[in-house]
Parts: sequence; structure tokens; C-alpha cells
Amino acid sequence: MKTTISQTLFDSGEPPQPNPETGIGRRGFLARLGAGAVALGSGRVMGQTEPGAPPSTITNPPRDFSPNGAPTTYFWDPDVLAVDPSFNGLAPPNAPIQRLWTGTAWAEGPAWNAVGKFLVWSDIPNSRQMRWLEDDGHVSVFRTATNNSNGNCFDFQGRQLSCEHLTRRVVRYELDGSITVIADSFKGKRLNSPNDVVPHPDGSIWFTDPPYGAQLYEGTPDPLGGKSNLQGKLNNKLGQPAGIGDARQELPTQVYRWDPSGQLDAVIVDDKVPNPNGLCFSPDFKKLYVSSTGPAGKNDIQVLDVGSDNKLSNQKLFVDCMVDGVKCGPDGFRADVFGNLWCASNAGRAVGYSGVTVWNPEGKLIGRIRLPEVCANVTFGGPKRNRLFMIASQSIYAVYTATQGASPS
Repeated sequence: MKTTISQTLFDSGEPPQPNPETGIGRRGFLARLGAGAVALGSGRVMGQTEPGAPPSTITNPPRDFSPNGAPTTYFWDPDVLAVDPSFNGLAPPNAPIQRLWTGTAWAEGPAWNAVGKFLVWSDIPNSRQMRWLEDDGHVSVFRTATNNSNGNCFDFQGRQLSCEHLTRRVVRYELDGSITVIADSFKGKRLNSPNDVVPHPDGSIWFTDPPYGAQLYEGTPDPLGGKSNLQGKLNNKLGQPAGIGDARQELPTQVYRWDPSGQLDAVIVDDKVPNPNGLCFSPDFKKLYVSSTGPAGKNDIQVLDVGSDNKLSNQKLFVDCMVDGVKCGPDGFRADVFGNLWCASNAGRAVGYSGVTVWNPEGKLIGRIRLPEVCANVTFGGPKRNRLFMIASQSIYAVYTATQGASPS
């Protein structure tokens, strides 16, 4: 029986060698199969670094990620890349990436509500929160006037926690509909702009506090002389309620732990992780991962041990987020039950490297998910908590996995 090129791929897991009769080798094989092909048997990514096969979600014609788009014809989805064979056990071969919705100015802070079976996320510049329903995919405005909220999560009691840029605080939406201010100051000084937040089983709340809310687009700049408004040319009160916009950056960028007693402690100071952004715990809550971002950050992920007394120690570089020589800047991330870290990737204009990078507990890159937009954050959800929701610029993407998220949301 005649063996075709595609059969060679699936039977051996290796790209064909040059044929003296046809002249078809690896490069010709890629050209026939199309950009983004993956050598499935070996888990090796093909075309990822090959000349003439750009690592790109931009195909000809451009791929339609929406539910109405043409189905993917390869196992796996051509934009789900197994960098290491171990990733094959985490990605179902017949699960495509789908764009669920688009329409935000800048999407952030996804959180899954297991009781209501919905995804909530922030549209920061529009100062609103959106909701996607599992039952029919309907999207609606969940909350308005959210003070340019960013990160969200649900605690172990099902209450929503939200980080607000404009009011420089962390709030909790109680089950009766009231709102509790968890933290808005530290040692008498206003917080900067809480960014990401995670709950701990002991009832404590951990959050990062970088300066990104002091921007016109995502909050309001400092008053005259503040770090984000040194010359005072920006009017920090335009479009804001009375009294909003008077605060300025007074604190370094730090990571905090709020205790149910009301005590707030800085658990990571600025010189340890500059501009802390995303954070999450390992499945056993014995490690804390924190990303350092922005021009003042390192654009890497640090890991620290969490002691029984909630003291952090033994800080180490977890990953530098370099892939093929491209800095895949980390933002938000979540751990699965096996301890793998699924990280949002912001590669700027390096097309094909924005999306999600997946690292095993030892910090080894094992997989990638390519998206056509910069990805800011991710969370696991769905009834089985096995669906990865990816918040990317203006859109919401999702793909089913063969693992489950380790945290409630």
C-alpha cells in the first residue's frame, strides 16, 4: 500500500526524510501540511523555529477562532503545541481552541463561579465586569461602575473578591449583596492599585499591588508631582466622581496577606519581586508563585516556600519565560492539580508567542497555546474545572484540557 506523507506523520511520529525521487524533505513536508503543524508522536513542535514556517496563528486565510469557524483538521489543534511529550497527557487531541466572545477594551481577571456556572471577568477601561454563561454562551454585563476592577476570584465560601484600580482597594462581594472593603491602605498609606488576588484555605487573602491603575486607560493618574504625573499635565479628576483621583503612589509595589483578624502584612517587599502582578499557590499551598512585570519588573516568575506560620522563604527564579529567544512576558496564571503552571503570555509584537505557556513543577516548558491576541490572564472552569479560559486583550478564548484547576476559581 502506498504510504502518504500524512500517514508517515501519524505512524512514526517523525517528519519524513528527503526522498531522492520526489525531493520532499522536512521543509517541503511543512509546506504541504501548513504552518503550525505538530509532530504528535514525539511531542516535538514542528515549524516553531524553522525558516519559512513562522510560529503564527495567522494563516492564509486567517483562522476563525469563533464557534462558527471551520473545524480544525489536525489532532491536536494546530495552535496547541506539545513542546515536551509530557504535555500530550494534558491536552485532549480532539479539543479545539474557540473564541467565545469579543468586545472588551482590555479584558482581565477571569474567575469561575462553580455554583452559577458562569465566568466573570473585568473590562478595566470600561469599568465593568462581564459574565459568560455555561448553559448557552450568553454574555452580558455583570456589574457596572466597578472602579476599574482588575483581578477577580471566588473564595472558599463562594464570595467574589475583586481588585479595584480606581479606589486602590480589594473588596469582597458578600452573599447577601453587600460589599466589604478588605484592604485599601497599609500603615496609613493608600495602596497603589491591587492587581491579582487569591484565597487561602485558612481564610486569608493574598494580593499583589503594582502601579498599573495610575494610568488614564486603566484608572486615574497621580496628582501633580506623583510618579505617573510628574509634570502635572494630566488632569487626574476628569471623568471621575468628586474625591476620586486625589491619592498618589505612596507605597512600594509589594505582595500582601490579609488575615481574617483584619491584619495586613507585606509578605514580599518591592526589592524582592519588583512590580508583582500575577500570583497563585501550588496545589498543596506550600509554594507561592509571583510574576514580576512591566518596565520596572523582571518579566519572570519567582517561587517562594510558604511556611506553617505564613512566612515566605527560599525565593528562587522559577522561569525566565524565554521561549525560542522570545520573552513571553508573564501576567496572570493558575496551577493545575498536578502542579503545572498555566501562564498568560504577552509577547508583544512577536506574533505566535502570545497566548499561554505551560511549565511543569520543575520549571520546564512542556506546552504552548498560541492565540492571535496578547493574553493577560487565565483560569480553569466549567462543571469539571477542566476547561481553560484565556482572557486575551479584547476576547475570551477557551480550550478543554485533560487536567483540572487546583484552586476554586
